[in-house]
Amino acid sequence: MADLIITIDGPAASGKSTVARLLAKKLGVSFLDTGAMYRAVTLAAIENGVDMNDEQQLLDVLNNKEFRFVIKEGEMVTHIDGVDVSRRIRAHDVTINARHIAAWPRMRQKLVEMQRQFAESQEKVVTEGRDQGTVVFPNADIKFYLTADITERARRRQAQLANQGVNRDIEDIKRDLQERDKSDVTRKVAPLKPAHDAIVVDTTNLSIEKVVEKLFHLVEERCLKKRCK
Repeated sequence: MADLIITIDGPAASGKSTVARLLAKKLGVSFLDTGAMYRAVTLAAIENGVDMNDEQQLLDVLNNKEFRFVIKEGEMVTHIDGVDVSRRIRAHDVTINARHIAAWPRMRQKLVEMQRQFAESQEKVVTEGRDQGTVVFPNADIKFYLTADITERARRRQAQLANQGVNRDIEDIKRDLQERDKSDVTRKVAPLKPAHDAIVVDTTNLSIEKVVEKLFHLVEERCLKKRCK
């Protein structure tokens, strides 16, 4: 396992992916984008016409496709059967269907194994998701949980979609986020919640840069106390 593991969990559009990526860069460590793993399986399932409500069909896709995740210039690049799909996994249809992958117990276990294998190949890693500090890396050195007001999260997602050329009403986005929150919090396996020892950070009124700076200083403080390697 990596010498230093920092987990960042939180609900959709709380800023965790962007913050984790920038924090990893600032610390000079690897970034594990777990969302990319779920999205990659979702994309493969969609392209193969798989029923998202059939776990066995989804498992067959996961077992029969080659998924590879590598760090290139500080970014995690996603490949399916040798093809770089890093951009395609960000499509809207992939985003709204990824929750189906996350809901199935055996699928989640397979992906947890993939995430741990990735961490084993790195010296130090910042990882983000919804169960990183509670399930995947319960003994992580430092754990964060990011949250934000639902309206602010919807605004962020709207801006993200606009950058991709997709225009959506903010109220529709808010409803999507509320549905995703409900699914994440109430699922039987690895429900979304802060780890008991996580540092909770409300990002509603903070810029991405401010959040990264805050977490960076907290990591420095914790590492001085814990003598992180």
